[in-house]
Amino acid sequence: MKLEVCLRSEVDSPYWVATIITTCGQLLLLRYEGCQDDRRSDFWCDIMTADLHPLGWSRHHGKTMRPPEGLREKNEDWEALLEKALAEGCSAPASLLELPQRGRDPVELLCAGCYVELQDNVDPGLAWAAEVEENVGGRLKLRLVGTEGLPDTPATLWLFYLHPRLHPPGWAQEHGYTLKPPSDLLALRTDEEWEEVRQRICDLPQDEALVAELSKEQPIIAAHCFKEGMKLEAVDPTAPISIRPATVTKVYNDKYFLVTMDDLCGIEESEGSSRSFLCHRDSPGIFPTQWSLKNGLPLSPPPGYQGPDFDWADYLKQCEAEAVPQHCFPTEQSEHSFKEAMKLEAVNPLSPENIHVATVTRVKGQYIWLNLEGLKQPMPELIVHVDSLDIFPVSWCETNGYPLVYPIKPSVEKERKVAVVQPEKHRTPPKSSSPDAVKQQMANQSETGQGNGKYCCPKIYFNHRCFSGPYLNKGRIAELPQFIGPGNCVLVLKEVLTLLINSAYKPSRVLRELQLDQESRWQGHGETLKAKYKGKSYRATVEIVRTADRVADFCRKTCIKLECCPNLFGPRMVLEHCSENCSVLTKTKYTYYYGKKKCKRVGRPPGGHTNLEAGVKRKGRRKKRRKQLFVHKKRRSSASVDNTPVGSPLGSGEEEDLDEDDSLSDDSGSEMQDDLQDDSEQSAGKSQPTTPSPSPPATPRPSRRRRKPCSPSFSDDENHPPSPKTSKLEPPQKLCLDTSPLEWSVADVVRFIRTTDCAPLAKIFLDQEIDGQALLLLNLPTVQECMDLKLGPAIKLCHHIERVKLAFYQQFAT
Repeated sequence: MKLEVCLRSEVDSPYWVATIITTCGQLLLLRYEGCQDDRRSDFWCDIMTADLHPLGWSRHHGKTMRPPEGLREKNEDWEALLEKALAEGCSAPASLLELPQRGRDPVELLCAGCYVELQDNVDPGLAWAAEVEENVGGRLKLRLVGTEGLPDTPATLWLFYLHPRLHPPGWAQEHGYTLKPPSDLLALRTDEEWEEVRQRICDLPQDEALVAELSKEQPIIAAHCFKEGMKLEAVDPTAPISIRPATVTKVYNDKYFLVTMDDLCGIEESEGSSRSFLCHRDSPGIFPTQWSLKNGLPLSPPPGYQGPDFDWADYLKQCEAEAVPQHCFPTEQSEHSFKEAMKLEAVNPLSPENIHVATVTRVKGQYIWLNLEGLKQPMPELIVHVDSLDIFPVSWCETNGYPLVYPIKPSVEKERKVAVVQPEKHRTPPKSSSPDAVKQQMANQSETGQGNGKYCCPKIYFNHRCFSGPYLNKGRIAELPQFIGPGNCVLVLKEVLTLLINSAYKPSRVLRELQLDQESRWQGHGETLKAKYKGKSYRATVEIVRTADRVADFCRKTCIKLECCPNLFGPRMVLEHCSENCSVLTKTKYTYYYGKKKCKRVGRPPGGHTNLEAGVKRKGRRKKRRKQLFVHKKRRSSASVDNTPVGSPLGSGEEEDLDEDDSLSDDSGSEMQDDLQDDSEQSAGKSQPTTPSPSPPATPRPSRRRRKPCSPSFSDDENHPPSPKTSKLEPPQKLCLDTSPLEWSVADVVRFIRTTDCAPLAKIFLDQEIDGQALLLLNLPTVQECMDLKLGPAIKLCHHIERVKLAFYQQFAT
């Protein structure tokens, strides 16, 4: 699109035409007319603050139009260039450049509370109004007018805003359609009540911007040559799991006709639930007879069909009907990029409020077969057109803050028990599942992801007016975004805590305050957070709640832990006055209310200390500790291995920065050393933890703290040969490889793991398809996060991975 932009750098602020290159929310990347393909002069502008107008605005208001100075030299005949741009250019709509719709995405016009009209899905001459209850990235939850207070089924439905059935208010009356509620809702009210609702629909206000958005050019519907009684193959849109014979049961006009799925038993018709749907010539899901046979696909016979195999010739003779000719269908095309094994996100047609992780299992022409994941029991694959409005790219749900149903992988131990207790034949449903059986199955089962909403965190607001406490910098808090989320609880809260840590006077101190106690309080999700302070990196495990019902309490108690206002951040926005009245309190009073409780905390991590110790003792101890820490650092820097546990006099100084270094970087260090010593063939009595001199554990590899003491990261080099002081110990067993790990397949990696004492973990490598190249990239944080292992087993596993790395470097890297 093109628009007119003001050249504020010029003297008289003229206007010139620019082309929109890229949009990013309310930001536009523009290129002046006449620059051709030269990207060097592209510039960004904010649609909310820039002086932008549609084409023709300057002439209408008598404004000067002139190109920038550099363009005037390149284009001497710029008047002709301007005339061509104004005549041929596609102008940006004025409604998006002017208030009140300025800068709003067209999808945002369909907000909760507005109304649309829906064309009936059986009779094209009927329509009814619906209210938008929710808009998720353009996917609308609609409640039919007149069904207020009724259950969601069948009063609500989900449709994408580009669906051809959606129209602006007043569309039915303007085009001569009849306002009538769907047939399955007629029994809910009397005729007089429905007439009152219909009159209310006619009086609904019209939003011009909304009408313009929904009244965009619809695709032209071509005339068809279908006749009543003709047979064809079709996919039932209410349960698109199979292709079945169907019949053209009614022809409305030269554009629309009705297709009904065949049922020889007559059960569906007797129950008033016959599967009929409105079609036109280009509708997806209808095929000529023999289409399944030609494409090597199974055709499900209609219910009540007698015979071992379905044959179209016999069936047509039995029904005394003719098939729809091939020329009645559009020419088949297969221009798309879908391939087998691709991942995407897809709507579950049997419960449209759920969007699942899906895998493409088959591709035929313009149709793909999808396997939905995250179901408690598997269901047949879905048949979906490539242009369907119910499929989305990966991360669409995350982008729009909507819960995604995904498979929850059980642990190895649970998987073994299931394999023994429940045989496979009892867990796999029969392949020939009818749509009714699938619907009943879905109605009786609770999906693992259906309760996924409880893991969706609401928006977490940063209330910068509240008291920030002694640790957090109020100026940095004010620079944080207004809110984070919504989204997955763990991801949102991890981002919130990371922003808070980076907003502190001393990020390492805040990280230490947040780090996980020895005794879990929330039974939540342990996340590793990082902080940088004075050139050093710190790492600690912080526990984060996983469910939305605990978010508010978690945020409040975290604020108290940081001695700031309990409303500083959380799911509630503080507009003017804080309920804690924190604006009149001082730092001293906050320390009294919240800081004093910290001395009673149980389960403090090794090396930590309370914040409210007596000043006299602190002064005397600090001087003594400094001297010892200086000696300690001096010895560590002499290429020796330090094995002093956290909490010893040499490992827990009272000076702020030094103490943080020990308590954070060694957060898991003592556990790591204990695990290594358990695996060692040496006895524990040979190491003296309180001795200042280094005494490395007798493990198959050197200690974790072989590197410089300034880096507390877990990714230390663990494969250097031992220092001269450790030469008396038995050297680690050297690993000799026959082939390069870069060439190892998944089977080779599994075979190697099974030769170690980590053999039970081989199944994880098989499930996650880790080959040799991936094996060389693994380190301790990655193993803990991706394989969900505790610290001890993770260290054992990483020990063998490091042996492979060392052997690779020594044998093959040179």
